[in-house]
Amino acid sequence: MGRLFICYLEGRVYSCKACKAHLAKVDELVSKSFHCRHGKAYLFNDVVNVKSGPKEDRLMTTGLHTVADIYCNKCLQVVGWKYEVAFEKSQKYKEGKFILERCGRYQTDSSTRSFVNYSTDVALSSPSLLQRNHPT
Repeated sequence: MGRLFICYLEGRVYSCKACKAHLAKVDELVSKSFHCRHGKAYLFNDVVNVKSGPKEDRLMTTGLHTVADIYCNKCLQVVGWKYEVAFEKSQKYKEGKFILERCGRYQTDSSTRSFVNYSTDVALSSPSLLQRNHPT
C-alpha cells in the first residue's frame, strides 16, 4: 500500500460526507437534471479524489453508454460513474464527464447542504465549514 494523497479544493465544493474527501468544485457542475437508480444525480465536467472501476455497457434511459463506476479514493465507496462512450449522437456531450449520485434526503443549515448517496454521502460544503474541518 502506498501513501494516500487527497486533493483539497478551495471555495464551495461537493465532498464525500462519509469521509469528507473533496470530490468537485461547484463551478464544475454542468447539470442537476440527471437520474440514477436511487434518485437524482449531478453531471460534472471534472472530479477529484476518485478512481474508476472497470468499464461496462449500460442501457440507460438516454440509450446505451459505456461507463465506469467511480469510487472515493479515501473511503472506497461508489459515488457515481464516468461516461466513457455514448453511442447515441445526441449524447456525445457526456463523454468524459462524471455523475455524482444523490437521493431524496436533503438536510440544510446555515453552512452545509447535504446530499445523501445510497452507499456514501455527497455533501455541498461552504468554505467556512471546510476551514473548521480541514485546518491549514
